[in-house]
Amino acid sequence: MSSGERLWRWRSSPLRRREDLIEAWIIVAVWLVVVVFGGVAALVTDLGAEHEFAGQRAHRHPVSAVLLTDARPGVTGDWSTGGLVSGSVRWKAPDGSVRTGHTPVDGGLRAGARVTVWQDDRGRLGPSQPTGRAEGHVEAALFGAAAALAVAAPALGAGALARARLDRRRLARWDREWELVGPRWGHRTG
Repeated sequence: MSSGERLWRWRSSPLRRREDLIEAWIIVAVWLVVVVFGGVAALVTDLGAEHEFAGQRAHRHPVSAVLLTDARPGVTGDWSTGGLVSGSVRWKAPDGSVRTGHTPVDGGLRAGARVTVWQDDRGRLGPSQPTGRAEGHVEAALFGAAAALAVAAPALGAGALARARLDRRRLARWDREWELVGPRWGHRTG
């Protein structure tokens, strides 16, 4: 028996039905979608996230700023990550112009305090420090895994639905055939 015959041994079975062959091809197609398209989605998403994080690291820079108003801890500070609140700050842009804006700062700071903010090459404030290399690798991998799952879940779901419909067809066909053959076997029970 060749390896092809072992792999496809159900092809020559006298018990094989059309639905069995369709189901086998559905399984092959679903796994191809999951492996190929899921892998491509994971790779593209991972590389895109890595590129985005590298761009943030290259174009977002720390700059010293002055807090213009007191950053009072409040409900926002108590429930935010690290007790940060929105504060009004003034800083110097790369072109030398003085700018003002709002950015997350530690709650409890007084007006006039020096804080570090992150600006891009044009002097616009960024929400936070850019993602570091190690953290970026982990986040990019997680984004890639989520993309693969986003491709795999609908494919596996569609395959399961198609197989369920085939099962119903098989059972209906079996019932019809049994109605023809069953009476020849003699007395029925029940």
